[in-house]
Amino acid sequence: MIYMTSKQLTPREIVERLDKYIIGQGDAKKAVAIALRNRWRRQNVSQELSEEISPKNIIMIGPTGVGKTEIARRLAKLDNSPFIKVEASKFTEVGYVGRDVESMVRDLAELAVSMVKSEEQENVKPKAAEIAEERILDILLPPKPAERKVEDLVSDRHIEMHEVEQFPQSDTTREKMRRLLHEGKLDNRYVDLEIQESRSGPMIEVFTSSGIEDMGLNIKEMFGNIFPQKKKKARVKIPEALEILENEEAQRLIDMDKVTKAAIGRVEQSGIIFLDEIDKIVGSDSTHGPDVSREGVQRDLLPIVEGSTVNTRYGMVKTDHILFISAGAFSASKPSDLIPELQGRFPIRVELDSLGKDEFIRILTEPHNALLKQYIEMMATEGVTLLFKDDAIAEIAEVAAVVNERTENIGARRLYTIMETLLDEISFNAPDMAGKEVVIDGVYVKEKLENIVEDEDLSRYIL
Repeated sequence: MIYMTSKQLTPREIVERLDKYIIGQGDAKKAVAIALRNRWRRQNVSQELSEEISPKNIIMIGPTGVGKTEIARRLAKLDNSPFIKVEASKFTEVGYVGRDVESMVRDLAELAVSMVKSEEQENVKPKAAEIAEERILDILLPPKPAERKVEDLVSDRHIEMHEVEQFPQSDTTREKMRRLLHEGKLDNRYVDLEIQESRSGPMIEVFTSSGIEDMGLNIKEMFGNIFPQKKKKARVKIPEALEILENEEAQRLIDMDKVTKAAIGRVEQSGIIFLDEIDKIVGSDSTHGPDVSREGVQRDLLPIVEGSTVNTRYGMVKTDHILFISAGAFSASKPSDLIPELQGRFPIRVELDSLGKDEFIRILTEPHNALLKQYIEMMATEGVTLLFKDDAIAEIAEVAAVVNERTENIGARRLYTIMETLLDEISFNAPDMAGKEVVIDGVYVKEKLENIVEDEDLSRYIL
């Protein structure tokens, strides 16, 4: 079965899609585009051979804020793949404050089930809407509708009698009510519904070999089966009642066995796990303290990356063909410091470039979700027109580059701190400035940020 949705996307097209959101980093985009296309190629070779082809996992090397996470996240959206980002450092000191490494596969399975369930709900929505409408009509009509006239049922003052009389006499009472419902003439009417209460109870955490999360969920389900789910009565308007009933019916129409099977297949064939801060689990030369557990985390990760079977609440999940993309700054270590077995499971290494003034200018203006566009649109909601001159954009980029050099290099994230500081007064006063046009030029940027940039200590705190 082909699970991928991007089979028509060539590596070049994948890079072009990524270019809309991420500036530069051509080598990294090329690497992930090839990896994604290879998955489709693997699924189209003979079944015997496809099982033998392992994914070409990737290590991205580069400082924070240069686009490592964004590349992986956008890639998953392109492919409609289950995608999860985990910090590798959270697995250190397992058994004390860390988590079991298999939990990331369980989380991915949970996410995939949610994705497939949402898709199935969309598919059954028309049918669910039909059933919900019939249930509303059942509520509106008495037990013996044949013995009552529609005039008795539309006593609501929002409906005039002449609106009822215009229906053909051949229409049944139910059809007349249906037409009133479609025309929105019953929208202000209230109905009584029995709504299922969401199950809530104390969280029970049990440490087991299969992980904390699963045990808690299974106990919840077990008690849910023993004690029937409670229902509460609610008085709601008809449009809201239709929505509630639609959701209820959609849940009933979905075949959860089919959803679970499809979700597991999607995880196994097109799941992506992004392991961030992988350099933090590289141990130093010392043989005591937390460094021992760091190498232990690497050894725990190894079978998952190599390919193993993980027990989840939805069944067994094989990790043989899940794509692992890892990232780290590797400022105090290097990929070759990882244990040899794990190194061998990440055959593709790409280095991402640090960002300078030119890249910052492009980041501010070019992407579909460019930072300046976001601020302009947000201020527009207050009726304020925000205009950025070219010299202002250049000055913002220059400040970002300078502050990154002098303090900590946090890449494009520096632009967020600078933009917030630059526009704090305008953001605060915007509700009182409706209808005004505010022009941001180079002079304004310098006046607003000059003192902060010159004072290195102050810039560490403010920017």
